[in-house]
Amino acid sequence: MSKIILKNSKDIEAMRVSGRLCAEILKKIASMAKAGISPHQINAEAKKLIEQVGVKPAFLEYQAFPAVMCASVNNVAVHGVPSKIVLKNGDIIGLDFGVVVDGWYSDSALTVGIGNISYAASCLIHVTREALARGIAQAKVGNRIGDISAAIQFYVEKEEFSPIRELVGHGIGRKLHELPHVPNWGAAGAGEKIVSGMVLAIEPIISAGSPNLKQSADGFGFETIDKSLVAHFEHTVSITTAGTEILTKV
Repeated sequence: MSKIILKNSKDIEAMRVSGRLCAEILKKIASMAKAGISPHQINAEAKKLIEQVGVKPAFLEYQAFPAVMCASVNNVAVHGVPSKIVLKNGDIIGLDFGVVVDGWYSDSALTVGIGNISYAASCLIHVTREALARGIAQAKVGNRIGDISAAIQFYVEKEEFSPIRELVGHGIGRKLHELPHVPNWGAAGAGEKIVSGMVLAIEPIISAGSPNLKQSADGFGFETIDKSLVAHFEHTVSITTAGTEILTKV
């Protein structure tokens, strides 16, 4: 039976290195996301940067995924395969990326607006980024996973957006996905108790409309059934008695 795998200080130091490299590469490729550039080109640059640094991609060939990053445009929530269709003014794109350093995974995501985006899209991005911050604030020893989930859900729904329920955050370490699951909705005080040594990938995935999803044509992505825009932000965080640390922050 699977269980939550706690990390010691040496493990967290190794994950700190992985997280830093992940963050640095993600920042560089995010700066490429402009009108006239394709997600395929951004993926090619990410692959080049991975090779330059000498680390391994976390996503390539994971469950047969064909790229080193996920590129989810507009109504695609997650796991979009980087296509050759160029980005245009008004689009938004979620970039989800991770690396493996000495066997330790990191995972991070952000959403970028392309050119002049709508006010609604700008609000969605802001609320999703803030929801991540509010979730991380609840990721501390003595709380429960539900406290993270409830903080995200309460804020997002107050702002009249919808947390997607079919996709969740997760533990992370020697594997990309470990226990516990970290939903973006739930009840405060519910779920597993948060203890020192947990490392979590917290990732609000928020829709401007319906939270219901269908499989994308590429066979990997998931998109909203009503074509509503989706934003996605994620950090890998470690939790100890000394406090909570964002490992994927530049």
